[in-house]
Amino acid sequence: MSGAQRNILVTSALPYANGPIHIGHLVEYLQTDIWVRFQRLRGHAVTYLCASDAHGTPIMLKAREQGIDPEELVETFRAEHRRDFSHFGVDFDNYYTTHSDENRELVESIYASLDAGGYIARRTIRQAYDEQEGMFLPDRFVRGTCPHCGAEDQHGDNCEVCSRTYTPADLINPRSILSDTTPVERDSEHYFFRLGEFEDSLRQWTRSGVLDEGVAKKLDEWFEAGLQDWDISRDAPYFGFRIPGTKDKYFYVWLDAPVGYMASLANLAARNGSPGVDHYFGRDSTSELYHFIGKDIAYFHTLFWPAVLEGAGYRKPSGVFVHGFLTVNGQKMSKSRGTFVSAATYAEHLNPEYLRYYYACKLGPGLDDIDLNLEDFVNRTNADLVGKFVNIASRCAGFITRSFDGRLAAALDDQPLYEEFVGAGKQIAACYESREYGKAVREIMALADRANQYIDEHKPWVLAKDPDSLPRVQGICTQGLNLFRVLLTYLKPVLPELAGEAERFLAAGKLHWVSPTEPLLDRPIEKFKPLVTRVDDQVVAAMIEASKREQAG
Repeated sequence: MSGAQRNILVTSALPYANGPIHIGHLVEYLQTDIWVRFQRLRGHAVTYLCASDAHGTPIMLKAREQGIDPEELVETFRAEHRRDFSHFGVDFDNYYTTHSDENRELVESIYASLDAGGYIARRTIRQAYDEQEGMFLPDRFVRGTCPHCGAEDQHGDNCEVCSRTYTPADLINPRSILSDTTPVERDSEHYFFRLGEFEDSLRQWTRSGVLDEGVAKKLDEWFEAGLQDWDISRDAPYFGFRIPGTKDKYFYVWLDAPVGYMASLANLAARNGSPGVDHYFGRDSTSELYHFIGKDIAYFHTLFWPAVLEGAGYRKPSGVFVHGFLTVNGQKMSKSRGTFVSAATYAEHLNPEYLRYYYACKLGPGLDDIDLNLEDFVNRTNADLVGKFVNIASRCAGFITRSFDGRLAAALDDQPLYEEFVGAGKQIAACYESREYGKAVREIMALADRANQYIDEHKPWVLAKDPDSLPRVQGICTQGLNLFRVLLTYLKPVLPELAGEAERFLAAGKLHWVSPTEPLLDRPIEKFKPLVTRVDDQVVAAMIEASKREQAG
């Protein structure tokens, strides 16, 4: 193990249970999974949690449209999501649901604490109401013309053209997206969380190193504008948890969704006896707590959520890691162009580990979007994984099998070169820790180039023709396979399935971060089998065509 063992709880944002996982979603889950696997490889104790985000008006309406209960809709997508994550090697310790007894009990307890602390206000507001549907409308269920720039068909909360915010009542010619009728204004009592009460502590926390600088600067804009009370209630009909003491008021989905992290933890602890909510969220907890999220929900996780935790007597997160979005070929994902690719469609055509690797090549710790350039994806996969990395093993293993009965030499051919590879692990580990995956991959591939240069310089295929040079061939190929093993260790968080296959071939057990400190010498290996295959442009084209058909259908 590397240093003292850390006790870490990690979460990814909860995917909404009303649609499939797509390659844009996977940016976050692969980023998180790589970090979790790295920490485990270092010997740390990590619990990785997620759940289906199960509540809200969209899920209620979609279930109604399909003639099923919301619970059935949620469970259908929960099963699909778990399958898709499994295909891509995302290894949760628990994948639960926010529609659970654990979550309801936690939300009610947190709400009671907030109310007792004076952090809940009640006041009457005017809202858009669809008389035909008989329900109050969420802001995004009203569309109309922007009152600021005149752009048509804009949501009821903000304009996608000029980025100004407003209320549905401000829209010109507002229409309900449910009935295409004009909403009316009605009064309703709502419950508000007094976010502004936590401004001082939030300012201190957001500038304490728990957020990347870009996120902290963005939050300064919200502080300067003043933190507003947050509406945490919704009117019936609504799929969610009813607010205790009311008949027709429900907790807004964004109150109970992050509490779903706690509920997933409580469910796991009840099933296997592992540490529970107080261990990680207790005010005096010494464990580490990290949330990985997209920049579109940074506001909820860096202001509302830590304030709710503080108000309810819990600790704040140790870090909130915010990533950007995915573009494909330099543009937003498009259903018509076939670049809005579902995880299932990708997995039907291509090895999911190739996408893990490509995202790792692109990911850093900041808010920048990453681009999936399909031509570059093919070229980089073939050049790096096939041409550089696995090539090291394939060039050396055959000689060991054919000429030395599958046994490695008793000594390395170039000990200083091996030590150089092992020494690079410190910098590569620092890159993984800080989520500088792109930098880590560049360091690893530079070492792969060095390993291939070593093999090129010593030409074992030439030496093998001279019986007197066979001992040297064994030493060179043993060196090459040990260099490959070091690089395999460094890439294991990114390529867990390939690493498992290679571990079986090397026949020396599972790799840990410290494994390369001792080279494999004077021991047998299994016969080498190809670990990766080249990506064909035509397969990528077929995936895009399948995605077009799927979206059109």
